[in-house]
Amino acid sequence: MFDKTTNPFESSTGSGKLEKPILAVSVVVLSVLATFIISRMGLMIGFLLVFLPLGFVYLTALFRYPIIGFYTAVIFGFLLLGLGRYLTSAPVGIGMDGILVLTYIGLFFNQFYERINWKPAMKDITLLAFIWFGYSILEIANPEMKSMSAYIGGVRGISFYMMLTVPLALLFIDNKKKLSLFFLIWGIFSILATLKGLLQMIVGVDPWEKAWLDHGGAVTHLIFGKLRIFSFMSDAGQFGANQAYSAVVAGILFLSEKSKRLKFFYLAVAVLGIIGMFISGTRGAISIPLAGFMLYFILRKNKTVMITGFILIALVFSFFKFTTIGQSNDQIRRMRSAFNPKDASLMVRLENQKKLSTYLVSRPMGGGIGHAGVKAQRFLPNAFLSNVATDSWYVLIWAEQGIIGLALHLFILFYVLFKSSYLIMFRIRDPELKQKMAALTAGMFGVMVASYGNAVLGTMPTAILIYASMALMCNAKALDTDNNEPLFINKITEK
Repeated sequence: MFDKTTNPFESSTGSGKLEKPILAVSVVVLSVLATFIISRMGLMIGFLLVFLPLGFVYLTALFRYPIIGFYTAVIFGFLLLGLGRYLTSAPVGIGMDGILVLTYIGLFFNQFYERINWKPAMKDITLLAFIWFGYSILEIANPEMKSMSAYIGGVRGISFYMMLTVPLALLFIDNKKKLSLFFLIWGIFSILATLKGLLQMIVGVDPWEKAWLDHGGAVTHLIFGKLRIFSFMSDAGQFGANQAYSAVVAGILFLSEKSKRLKFFYLAVAVLGIIGMFISGTRGAISIPLAGFMLYFILRKNKTVMITGFILIALVFSFFKFTTIGQSNDQIRRMRSAFNPKDASLMVRLENQKKLSTYLVSRPMGGGIGHAGVKAQRFLPNAFLSNVATDSWYVLIWAEQGIIGLALHLFILFYVLFKSSYLIMFRIRDPELKQKMAALTAGMFGVMVASYGNAVLGTMPTAILIYASMALMCNAKALDTDNNEPLFINKITEK
């Protein structure tokens, strides 16, 4: 019988048990047996034998410290879609679902003999996340919906991940140290993403990436013989936008960080983020630093900083809009086209929006989640919506969930943005936390602006970073009082 005061996952384990001879002999026998199996059955079985014990160790750690699951989800967000190029037969697409659900299971078992304290997660942003998911469930009754498979594929990124991520962020990121770890993980994988992108640009793509290009990826990623860099993310658009997003957040953190090591780290993230934005060839990504820093200068409430910042933004805008400096550079030339109101790509998008406007005027709930854009052709190849490019995130929401869904979605985004801005400008006392919240708020605003031109917001890794950030931004007052000690669920997140 277990003692109800003892967590079943905290029993004594580890290298100490190897002191017993029978266990040492067992390890040797198992090693010999594994070698024999690999030699007979192949390398894939060997990988399975290696990863099964690692998976067991990971699950044991997650059940003892469920916060590991949250950080794993953040990491997996960067790798998820790119892994599909290498593991073509594996269902990597549902990997994020598994990690998030597993984290909740780990949380349940961690508190098996106690009542989970959900109070930290009972916030306005959680209610909004559930309302948004609830509306997505109502979309099942939309008479325009034709494919449940398309719906399931689309609803996950639009609302399901938000509903799962927001409460976890509120439960686990309950002090400034954990917030700093969140930024550290984010920054590390942002750096790795740009380094991988530079490798693609300088050395070239690997065989799996080439196969992906040969099977349709080249249509959007080889422009006039020039590769648009996509790193290990889903596509160049997401890579460029996410790196710009990371650059804004890290750049603002750099300005206030006191630790020299972290200051250098954030500077590296910011610089490499801007480099990643440029080499991606994603034109709309330039709006993220422009809009993000513009909001940041306002949040500072300092006239000198505001005027200086606006002058710098005006200079950057003028460089792209009114000059031809650097026009021979492919990245600068493509980025500059984003400032051309007569750009051919923009004209096509506006024409598509006119078509959608006519179609949606009598469909206030849209055409069904997962039913719009090129991705829907897999399920509905001949449908009207699947043959009209949506491009913009907001156009996608409008096409799939109608004017009702778009209005609700925009309300949630602007509610979080305005609440966070208010807290930063008038309520948060800690200057360090104020700067961190300003970084998240400015970054989110930049992504919101860029999402008008590209479907940035709902794609990994930007999606999980945004959803976690929204929770933290709305919970800033609680973090403002923590004095670096955990306020909530101490047993769950710090042993």
